[in-house]
Amino acid sequence: MAGRSFTIGLDFGTGSVRAVVVDCADGRTVGTSVFDFPTGVGGVIVDAHDPHLARQNPADYLAGMKATVPKALAVAGALDSGFMNTRVIGIGTDTTGSTPIPVDARMQALALNPKWTPHPAAHAWLWKDHTGAEEAAAITAVAAEFAPEYLAVIGGTYSSEWFWSKIWRCLKVAPDVFSAAHSWVELADYIPAVLAGVQSPAEVRRGVCAAGHKAMYSPDWGGLPSESFLTRLNPKLAALRDRLYDQAWSSDRPAGTLSAEWAAAFGLPEGIPIAMGAFDAHYGAVGAGITTGTLVKIIGTSTCDIAIAPVTATAPIVPGICGTVNGSVMPGYYGVEAGQSAVGDLLRWWVEVVCGGDQAMHAALSAEAARLVPGQSGLVALDWNNGNRTILVDPRLTGLIVGQTLHTTRGEIYRALIEATAFGARAIIERLNANGVRVERVVSCGGIAEKNPLFMQIYADALGYPMLLAGSAQTPALGASIAAAVAAGSMAGGYDDFESAQRQMTRLADTRYFPSADARAVYDELYGLYCELHDTFGGVADARADLPTLMKRLLTIRERVTGDYTS
Repeated sequence: MAGRSFTIGLDFGTGSVRAVVVDCADGRTVGTSVFDFPTGVGGVIVDAHDPHLARQNPADYLAGMKATVPKALAVAGALDSGFMNTRVIGIGTDTTGSTPIPVDARMQALALNPKWTPHPAAHAWLWKDHTGAEEAAAITAVAAEFAPEYLAVIGGTYSSEWFWSKIWRCLKVAPDVFSAAHSWVELADYIPAVLAGVQSPAEVRRGVCAAGHKAMYSPDWGGLPSESFLTRLNPKLAALRDRLYDQAWSSDRPAGTLSAEWAAAFGLPEGIPIAMGAFDAHYGAVGAGITTGTLVKIIGTSTCDIAIAPVTATAPIVPGICGTVNGSVMPGYYGVEAGQSAVGDLLRWWVEVVCGGDQAMHAALSAEAARLVPGQSGLVALDWNNGNRTILVDPRLTGLIVGQTLHTTRGEIYRALIEATAFGARAIIERLNANGVRVERVVSCGGIAEKNPLFMQIYADALGYPMLLAGSAQTPALGASIAAAVAAGSMAGGYDDFESAQRQMTRLADTRYFPSADARAVYDELYGLYCELHDTFGGVADARADLPTLMKRLLTIRERVTGDYTS
């Protein structure tokens, strides 16, 4: 008991922050607490006139930490007789991203100043804010002409979800906010800096996860995009560059140590290390036990897919993904990121927005959908209700459902939407496999993966892979806790590298879903139809689709699997 040590993982999601206390010996969670962000709708500042706007109040982040960490520590003390606050050896954080925050010269978020609180642009620009679509397209065009190397490692297209698109959008629509901001800091870097008591943006230790995947940072071209490139976008962006950062770091070194102020707020020892911040999906992959050959799917409101490849090989260049960055997941590996913009959100839209239901209706429609066999609905859908993140990288694409009749039910559409997200996931896997990132197994985590067997079985059948589950229900927070254990090091009761920490602190769940050969055969046919729609409506060059026969081919599949030839 005397040698036991613990770390804290802080997981900042779209609507809440969760604190977990983790035993470094085995990764077991011994205490947890959740704080729902109070500002806006479900923690998100929205605009009824602009569905692409999504911001968050930085004050919610601070209040959330002050509420959750002491509660999680208290729970740990009540449930585990071997726990004491003095045995906490480090803190790790994961966040959404890209979620940049405008800050003043003293590292205070602008929105914390009453002068700027009423301005949505002064708040954190949440990951799913797509208001910068025009700016993203312009960045892609300029980079394609003048700096194609910037695009090669991010899949060829810059996204409206990312750092520069949002800052440039702020400059255009809220120039007063842009002028008031001394610098901009990603949420993944902001939280560790706050905890460490950093007083200047120049002193913030930036993580390569956010920098490399979202801000076009690479040591290969000297850090952030060059001043001359940014000048082509807007001279004011070029002037901002010197107030950002020159270097970003992988997660094998601390971002700082816990300040006296936050140590007192938490009841923890001052000076314990704070791990480098990273995005939730990247640390989620660590918490899921990622290895080469593994694709980790973090399935939530959206989905983020993470793979790694050893840096001893050539960096994989995969068109249409969210980036290949050295050290963004774990040191010694390229982190490869992809994802889908709406998964859980797509099901929520159908059940709660269109059908006016609640969680009970989710369960009812899931049960109804489970009674169907693949192809029985006669439907095929596109999963683009929030645009396409990978592989088309186009936020201005929209959803589609083909094959509806007067007999189509809510449950059939519910199932078709799940299938659409599975087909989108398959397109990502096929793109990775075709470009040197081999996927040998799929490990899933997140609430949907844990709670929806129908969803997981459809994925197994549509992807053709067994769907494995991570052993922890809190993989991003666990991954952040693992990073904290590595930041502390073995001498303090942690670990000296991520691989050693993963071997002890991660595991797979016993539940697994295996593909059915019969279902797979039908889904192969439906996926072919999905690809015709995907490429045609997605504007893929040389798309080959026979749209005049597609509806009838859908009916043929339905008739064959049901034996019903009457309609």
